[in-house]
Amino acid sequence: MSICKFCGQKAGFFKSVHKECEAAYNAGKIAIANKISQAIVASTDFANLDTEVNNTAQSAYIKKEELGELYGLGFDKAVETFLDDGVVSPEEEEKISNFKTHFAFDESILDRSGSLQKIVKALILRDIFDHKIPSRLNISGTLPFLLQKDESVIWVFQNVEFYEQRTKTTFQGRSQGVSVKIAKGLYYRTGSFKGNPVTSEQMTLLGNGMFALTNKNLYFGSSAKTFKTPYNKLISITQYSDGIGIQKDGVSSKPQIFKDLDGWFAYNLISNLTKL
Repeated sequence: MSICKFCGQKAGFFKSVHKECEAAYNAGKIAIANKISQAIVASTDFANLDTEVNNTAQSAYIKKEELGELYGLGFDKAVETFLDDGVVSPEEEEKISNFKTHFAFDESILDRSGSLQKIVKALILRDIFDHKIPSRLNISGTLPFLLQKDESVIWVFQNVEFYEQRTKTTFQGRSQGVSVKIAKGLYYRTGSFKGNPVTSEQMTLLGNGMFALTNKNLYFGSSAKTFKTPYNKLISITQYSDGIGIQKDGVSSKPQIFKDLDGWFAYNLISNLTKL
């Protein structure tokens, strides 16, 4: 006779759960995540939330060690609500701060789906819209760049692939001539190759490294290549789902692409930083 993993009572032969216990468990998880989300959005008393969550968890057979994930899910839902209009207001920022302060969760719990990063990115864009230089990024370690005076790092992307458009030349043509037999099974061919050079443009991977945006320049640094580009040297920016493309001023400048980053955020950040 098997035991139900939820209620601990006999579940019958070849069964590990009661259907009604499993249904209560799943419904309880949804209810808890919704309670947490609603409490953050409404900025209610989080002490009462503790009581409601614990009561629901007990009646739905939800273990205490599972609650961290549910608080994270509730936080994700609240962030989605705040970002529905694309902007995090000062009031919404305060609600998030109150929630984080009350529960003092490890940031890994709240950022398992990237919600904390989404909030920070939205706040950075809000600062720039308000003509402020953001200072919301905490950097540990040393950057491989020499920053200018009064230059501040606003965001850093890691493990970014850098591509640049390069020209490739090949030759196309045909060979002419005749084969002359000089011995059994051995031939000597005379003739010439006539062809023309054909050039084509292709994006070539030149490095994988750090892509940083400051209030004055964009930087790329890798073991193979390191450089900076002032925003006032850019003549175009292209947004991709997983990257951005830029074109610098200058006759010899080639299109460049930075892949494996948040293209929407990078595009909006650079576009607005050029106006500061």
